[in-house]
Amino acid sequence: MTEIVFTQPELKHKELIQSYYDRFQSRSCERCFSNIFLWSGYEKVMFAEVEETLVFLSFRGGQAFFSWPAGEPGQIERALYTLEVYANEYYGQDLCLYHLTPDYFEQLDDMQPGRWTIRYNRDMADYVYTRESLATLAGKKLHSKRNHINRFAELYPRWYYRPLSGSNRDDAYRVAEKWYRENDSDDDIGKQIEYNVSLAAIRYQDQLGMQGGVLYTAPDEPVAFTIGERLSDDTYVVHIEKAFSEIRGAYPMINREFIRHTCSGYDYVNREEDTGAEGLRKAKLSYKPAFLIEKGIAMIRKED
Repeated sequence: MTEIVFTQPELKHKELIQSYYDRFQSRSCERCFSNIFLWSGYEKVMFAEVEETLVFLSFRGGQAFFSWPAGEPGQIERALYTLEVYANEYYGQDLCLYHLTPDYFEQLDDMQPGRWTIRYNRDMADYVYTRESLATLAGKKLHSKRNHINRFAELYPRWYYRPLSGSNRDDAYRVAEKWYRENDSDDDIGKQIEYNVSLAAIRYQDQLGMQGGVLYTAPDEPVAFTIGERLSDDTYVVHIEKAFSEIRGAYPMINREFIRHTCSGYDYVNREEDTGAEGLRKAKLSYKPAFLIEKGIAMIRKED
């Protein structure tokens, strides 16, 4: 039997996992340790080093899915062969790959021409924007965003922005808690998980090496917070953004201020997926993304 030991990611694994993603970079939001760590308890994700690559394993609908190996091309080919044998021996199934981007699928098809098929899931596509467009909101297409920000500044002339740190961490907790109450989330498992992940992100901000910001309408009146981190040499990723819905302009203002204060030096900002939520999709599209990163499931093509 092919022996691979998969382990649930913990804080102590940060250096190992991030070392792979620093060497083999991607703009896909899953390719950073923080996302993996914060969500692994809910999505039951595990990792292993396979043929000198890094691979993640997840289960959906009783089926095992593996991530695209992070490594050199030759190492990836060996890892795919080993994983195919492993999937067959341990789970009695063909190898299935998840969160595969078009460039990864192109590499896969080059390695094993015509053997694989892929099904992309629009709900999982990442929204990627230019840093400049989010920082300036220039142009006719983003006119409404500027209007919301101007209205916010008129309604709350004492507003200010502060980086998130130990001194104002409780303010971020206050925003997260009120956001949860506002969304009437007691019976919504997805919202409960999202809330718990937000709390964990605030708590582990320093250990995970993330940056954040808090927006205030007046002294000691926080109304929004956000958290993100470096994803690759040219791309920053925003993991979490929460604001009070009754505060007009709070979302575009925290978005703009965080980008201005934190993301200089990056060309792009990944604001992750919309998960198929209609309101979230509308909001993300309204910022006019530069492009989407498609992701899908690749499976071995079956003969008719």
